[in-house]
Amino acid sequence: MNKLVQVKNIYKTFAGLNAVDGVSLEIDQGQFFSLLGPSGCGKTTLLRLIAGFEKPSSGEVVIDNLHMEGVVPNQRPTNMVFQNYAIFPHLNVEQNVAYGLHKKRLSKVEKTKMINEVLDLVGLSGFNHRAASAMSGGQKQRVALARALILKPKVLLLDEPLSALDKKLREQMQLELRNLQRAVGITFILVTHDQEEALTMSDKVAVMFDGQVAQVATPRELYEKPISQKVASFIGAMNFIDGKVIDSKNVFTVESELWGTFTMTRSQMFGNPSKTVMTLGIRPERISIGTASKTDAASVSGIIKDAAYYGETTNYKIQYGTKGATLNVSEQNSFGQMGYQIGEEVQLKTDLESLIGFFD
Repeated sequence: MNKLVQVKNIYKTFAGLNAVDGVSLEIDQGQFFSLLGPSGCGKTTLLRLIAGFEKPSSGEVVIDNLHMEGVVPNQRPTNMVFQNYAIFPHLNVEQNVAYGLHKKRLSKVEKTKMINEVLDLVGLSGFNHRAASAMSGGQKQRVALARALILKPKVLLLDEPLSALDKKLREQMQLELRNLQRAVGITFILVTHDQEEALTMSDKVAVMFDGQVAQVATPRELYEKPISQKVASFIGAMNFIDGKVIDSKNVFTVESELWGTFTMTRSQMFGNPSKTVMTLGIRPERISIGTASKTDAASVSGIIKDAAYYGETTNYKIQYGTKGATLNVSEQNSFGQMGYQIGEEVQLKTDLESLIGFFD
């Protein structure tokens, strides 16, 4: 697979602080790649460094085996869709989309063909003469995409392009954007702070904190095998429980208040396994709830302290143990699924292979 974009040990310093702190990444041709992290983590600055709107303090960007040092944004094989779309309000759809073609030596027929093809691609056929001011948020986003794609860049950079949309439209556009990327085969690099957006749209995700990349992995790997407690807590919901390693000869024998003494394999562990103190992590949906009468040796009793109904699921907060600790448990609301009441005693069970151990 051709490494289309390479970021090599890049730093960007503002007022003595590293907004991007020694980041190295490789992004394959035709890949949908996301930069995910909280506000201020450096993901947008990194995108701007790739685009050429910022100059690195050190390090380099290589695109399609060409070094980008000294190459201005409009000379790079990239184009960018901004968070606010940057649609020209005094121009109609066709004029907005064709804006980047002004310096191309094309006939009117060629321009019209290109405009119509890209409008059809983004689902705006027939909107050529619609005023920009008469467009909805989702339509403006499509116009911005069309304007970027008409120049046929090798890399399309997207700076939180869906953040201004309402939830339902955002979910619809996530699907459309992913299908569009597959149709055109262009490498997309998306900046987002929305974990669900990154997981549903991406081939690979780089999670960033404090200007550094904490983990690069597929969405499934990020969710099921986060390499640190910080990544685990940022990607979806996770319960954290104190644990202690009491033996590590062949397998790890672990002790916790919740599940007593059990074994874990090295593949379930992340960090320095020479330590004895650890944190156990488990996703809320990997814990099942049963009534107090259905007890067995593998179950632990708890008390329902809170319940929140979300349609497809119900999320419970369950108190357990002698210290009043709580677990978050997510149950699918399938047909015939019983609901549990606040104050009810229940039994908690889990597949211990679902546990992850962190030696942070």
